[in-house]
This record gives sequence, structure tokens and C-alpha cells, in this order.
Amino acid sequence: MARTADHDARRQQVAEAVERLVASEGYDAVTVAKTAAAAGISVGLVQHYFPSKDDMLLHAFTHVRERTERRVLADAERADQAGARIEQILLGALTELLPLDDRRRRECRVELAFTGRAVDNPRVAEALGRGNAHLRATLARAIRNGKECGEVPASTDEQAEAARTLAVLDGLKLHAYTEPATMTADAARAALAGELARVFTGECHHRD
Repeated sequence: MARTADHDARRQQVAEAVERLVASEGYDAVTVAKTAAAAGISVGLVQHYFPSKDDMLLHAFTHVRERTERRVLADAERADQAGARIEQILLGALTELLPLDDRRRRECRVELAFTGRAVDNPRVAEALGRGNAHLRATLARAIRNGKECGEVPASTDEQAEAARTLAVLDGLKLHAYTEPATMTADAARAALAGELARVFTGECHHRD
């Protein structure tokens, strides 16, 4: 177990170094040598864990997405235990994915950098697609739960609405990151709240 934990810690160390480099210098600036220096380890040790630069970059991308997902799920669980509506749970969770503070702007920059690479890199496209499919499934499940409790009309197509909500979220992330003076934090939150309010039009019968 100790060796496994040590390996996991090293891989996390490399992933966080890549994240810092992408956030500060951009995707193209990342090299194995720079990553090793940023992580405080040798080039050989980086190559021991990641045979290629692509492997290293993809691991970093996955690490950032999974860390963000854990944070969002923890927030959603707390809101659910507090008795919040599904609509409000989703609003809080999805708002956490918007670039509205330094930490989330860094995470968003990393995601946008990798998203741009998905056009020409099938491995990046596959990783991005898996993450998006997982988020769509989570949204669809939340909307389906909303149908069961009365927050969402029974005739709603949860798959279509989940896909639309994710598309709106992606657009908000892009504009909030690239045009923060126009797509302000308040504007982004309001747009997201409006999109969810369009779907969650009823009252939850389970909390009566």
C-alpha cells in the first residue's frame, strides 16, 4: 500500500506541475523538462511514470477534472442534506464550474487549453468526450429525479435537456473566461439560473 500511495503521490505531483505550467504559460509551453523542474523531480522520474508527453498531459487533464468533480459532488451532497431543491443543488454545483475566482479561472484555462487540442488530438478528444458524457449523465439523472418529485414536467426529455444545459454551461465558461468584463460573474450566474429555471418549473412534492 505504501508503494502504491507513493506512486499516486508522484503522479499527482506531476499533474499539478503540468496544471501550473498550462495555467501560467499555456499548453504549448509544457515540456517534460519544465514539468520535472516545476515538480521538483528529475526528468527520468517523470518519464518513469509517463512514457510520453501525451500521457503526462492527459493524466494532468484527467486529474484536474476529477478533482473539480469531487469538489462539486461534495458541495451538492451538502446542499441535498440541507434540503435544497434539485434546481438549487444543480445551480450551486454548475456555478462551481464557472471561472469566477482565481482557482476556477486556472482550472477553466486548463480545460479550455485541452478542449482546443481535441480538434486535432484523438486521445484528448476521447478524454474530453468521456468527461462530457459523465456530466450529461449526471445532469440527466438530476432532471429525471426532478420529474419524479414534481420540480420538472413529466413530459420533459431529460437527455435533450441535459445536453442543452451542458452546452449552455460550456458557452458560459468560454465567455466568462475570455470576456469577463462582459460576461461578469453576476451575468453568468443569472444566465445559468435562467436556464435551470426553464427546466425546473414545479415544486418538489417530496419536501411537503
